[in-house]
Amino acid sequence: MRNQKQWKPTLTGQCFKTRKRDEKEIFDPTQFQESIVQGLNQTGTDLEAVAKFLDSSGAKLDYRRYAETLFDILVAGGMLAPGGALSGDMTRTNFCLFTTPEDVKTMKAYVFNKLIRRYKYLEKGFEEEIKKLLLFLKGFSESERNKLAMLTGILLANGSLSASILSSVFNDNLVKEGVSPAFAVKLFKTWINEKDINSVAAGLRKVGMDNRLMGLFPVNKRSCDHFSKYFIDAGLKELSDFELQKEPQEQMSQGLLSISALSLLIIAYGKEEMKKNGISEQMMIGIMWTSVMSSVEWNKKEELVTEQAIKHLKQHSPLLKYCYDNIQFMKAFQKIVLLLCKVDVLSEEAVLKWYTEAHLAKGKSVFLKQMKKFVEWLKNSEEETD
Repeated sequence: MRNQKQWKPTLTGQCFKTRKRDEKEIFDPTQFQESIVQGLNQTGTDLEAVAKFLDSSGAKLDYRRYAETLFDILVAGGMLAPGGALSGDMTRTNFCLFTTPEDVKTMKAYVFNKLIRRYKYLEKGFEEEIKKLLLFLKGFSESERNKLAMLTGILLANGSLSASILSSVFNDNLVKEGVSPAFAVKLFKTWINEKDINSVAAGLRKVGMDNRLMGLFPVNKRSCDHFSKYFIDAGLKELSDFELQKEPQEQMSQGLLSISALSLLIIAYGKEEMKKNGISEQMMIGIMWTSVMSSVEWNKKEELVTEQAIKHLKQHSPLLKYCYDNIQFMKAFQKIVLLLCKVDVLSEEAVLKWYTEAHLAKGKSVFLKQMKKFVEWLKNSEEETD
């Protein structure tokens, strides 16, 4: 019995030691804000120094996790509470978008582009931040809204932001308070000044927002007249023209406007522009013709183009210049001229003058050969009449 070992109780189970890398860090935006604000206040207002600080801080601080807090600080000086007010009694920085001078040069030099280029993963977070800020517009001062509009316009123009962020501007409360159209004026002015109205149109179409501009106004003010007056008075005639040109197309697609009515609108608009801008009739005809003919997706089969062109010309006011610029219609030239004569768009005198002296060298052999028999018939008709 003495040789037997004495039984001793043992603890069951296993003890695991948690590795430091597996420990979940507590989400603490307050501490993150303190670190960023302290650094910004130390760098002062030198944009280069600020950019270097933000660049180096990205290696120490978790920008991915605290992206919203980071952008809140860079825009408003501190974390924002719902509605747009600064939250808490924490230290704030005076280096932020809302304290910078209200001019394009300063906005262009601001740090967002450099920061996002350095940390690409911030792109999505930045777009979400802008959407949120646009919903908070009512909580900002007029000066702060203007600065945000200018920055957004610049970033939209250079492609750093998608126009999809503008969905927030159509918020019902912002529209009712009149905040949306006023913000849009500053934003679109900046965008057009940086690029042009074609850039605006392309950006809006890309995200399907080109048909939503009327939604900047309350329901009882959503009319072409109100839209046009508001933006023309604000110095944005380009935006007014863009919307008004769309309106007839939308009505046509919905079956609310006939092609003949559209033609009258085009003619009236063309005459008005000729008076306002001193455009010659010849130039305006070329513009109208090109616009009308480019609105069609032409058949790739050459033998079907002629029939399609004739059909299209019967619906719209035609202009001869296009035939010189589009080789597909060379073979249809004679039929087009005959159609124009039948509907009294061209006179016989005009055709004869063109044939004998007013034709261009471009396409001369093709067009004159096609028209030879018709011109001879016209001359014989004149001789018989005499």
